[in-house]
Amino acid sequence: MSDAETSADDGPEMAQINLRLSQTFLNDIDATWREEGFNSRSEFLRHAARDAVKHPAFSRDGWKQIAASAAERGRDGETLLSREAVLDRIDDTDE
Repeated sequence: MSDAETSADDGPEMAQINLRLSQTFLNDIDATWREEGFNSRSEFLRHAARDAVKHPAFSRDGWKQIAASAAERGRDGETLLSREAVLDRIDDTDE
Protein backbone atom coordinates (compact mmCIF):
# COMPACT_ATOMS: atom_id res chain seq x y z
CA MET A 1 0.00 0.00 0.00
CA SER A 2 1.32 3.49 -0.83
CA ASP A 3 1.33 6.55 1.42
CA ALA A 4 -1.51 7.98 -0.66
CA GLU A 5 -5.06 6.71 -0.74
CA THR A 6 -7.29 7.19 -3.78
CA SER A 7 -11.02 6.92 -4.23
CA ALA A 8 -12.89 7.71 -7.43
CA ASP A 9 -15.60 9.50 -5.44
CA ASP A 10 -13.24 11.64 -3.36
CA GLY A 11 -11.68 13.72 -6.13
CA PRO A 12 -7.90 14.21 -6.13
CA GLU A 13 -5.51 11.73 -4.58
CA MET A 14 -5.00 12.41 -0.88
CA ALA A 15 -1.79 11.64 1.02
CA GLN A 16 -1.79 10.99 4.74
CA ILE A 17 0.86 12.73 6.85
CA ASN A 18 1.85 12.54 10.51
CA LEU A 19 2.27 15.70 12.53
CA ARG A 20 3.48 16.03 16.12
CA LEU A 21 1.92 18.85 18.16
CA SER A 22 1.75 19.61 21.84
CA GLN A 23 -1.51 18.56 23.45
CA THR A 24 -2.21 22.20 24.38
CA PHE A 25 -1.83 23.32 20.76
CA LEU A 26 -3.99 20.43 19.54
CA ASN A 27 -6.69 21.45 22.03
CA ASP A 28 -6.55 25.00 20.60
CA ILE A 29 -6.83 23.65 17.06
CA ASP A 30 -9.82 21.49 18.02
CA ALA A 31 -11.59 24.42 19.65
CA THR A 32 -10.88 26.63 16.64
CA TRP A 33 -12.12 24.28 13.94
CA ARG A 34 -15.36 23.75 15.80
CA GLU A 35 -15.87 27.48 16.47
CA GLU A 36 -15.15 28.32 12.83
CA GLY A 37 -17.67 25.76 11.54
CA PHE A 38 -15.32 23.29 9.87
CA ASN A 39 -16.55 19.69 9.62
CA SER A 40 -13.33 18.15 10.95
CA ARG A 41 -9.82 18.79 12.20
CA SER A 42 -8.44 17.54 8.87
CA GLU A 43 -10.60 19.93 6.87
CA PHE A 44 -9.43 22.84 9.05
CA LEU A 45 -5.74 21.90 8.77
CA ARG A 46 -6.04 21.49 4.96
CA HIS A 47 -7.63 24.96 4.81
CA ALA A 48 -4.85 26.45 6.97
CA ALA A 49 -2.15 24.78 4.85
CA ARG A 50 -3.77 26.05 1.62
CA ASP A 51 -3.83 29.59 3.03
CA ALA A 52 -0.16 29.35 4.01
CA VAL A 53 0.79 28.18 0.51
CA LYS A 54 -1.54 30.60 -1.30
CA HIS A 55 -0.39 33.62 0.74
CA PRO A 56 3.31 33.04 1.46
CA ALA A 57 3.87 36.82 1.67
CA PHE A 58 1.87 36.84 4.88
CA SER A 59 4.76 36.86 7.29
CA ARG A 60 5.43 35.05 10.51
CA ASP A 61 5.07 38.44 12.21
CA GLY A 62 1.53 38.63 10.85
CA TRP A 63 0.70 35.27 12.39
CA LYS A 64 2.21 36.43 15.68
CA GLN A 65 -0.06 39.49 15.61
CA ILE A 66 -3.08 37.26 15.05
CA ALA A 67 -2.04 35.01 17.95
CA ALA A 68 -1.52 38.04 20.20
CA SER A 69 -4.95 39.37 19.23
CA ALA A 70 -6.56 36.02 19.97
CA ALA A 71 -4.82 35.84 23.34
CA GLU A 72 -5.95 39.36 24.17
CA ARG A 73 -9.51 38.58 23.09
CA GLY A 74 -9.46 35.56 25.36
CA ARG A 75 -8.53 37.73 28.33
CA ASP A 76 -11.22 40.36 28.02
CA GLY A 77 -13.76 38.82 25.64
CA GLU A 78 -13.46 41.70 23.17
CA THR A 79 -12.75 40.82 19.55
CA LEU A 80 -9.76 42.83 18.38
CA LEU A 81 -9.38 41.25 14.94
CA SER A 82 -12.15 39.33 13.24
CA ARG A 83 -11.59 36.39 10.92
CA GLU A 84 -12.89 38.54 8.05
CA ALA A 85 -10.42 41.31 8.88
CA VAL A 86 -7.57 38.80 8.84
CA LEU A 87 -8.69 37.45 5.47
CA ASP A 88 -8.99 41.01 4.12
CA ARG A 89 -5.45 41.76 5.28
CA ILE A 90 -4.18 38.59 3.64
CA ASP A 91 -5.96 39.45 0.39
CA ASP A 92 -4.46 42.96 0.46
CA THR A 93 -0.96 41.46 0.29
CA ASP A 94 -1.77 39.91 -3.11
CA GLU A 95 -2.09 43.30 -4.83
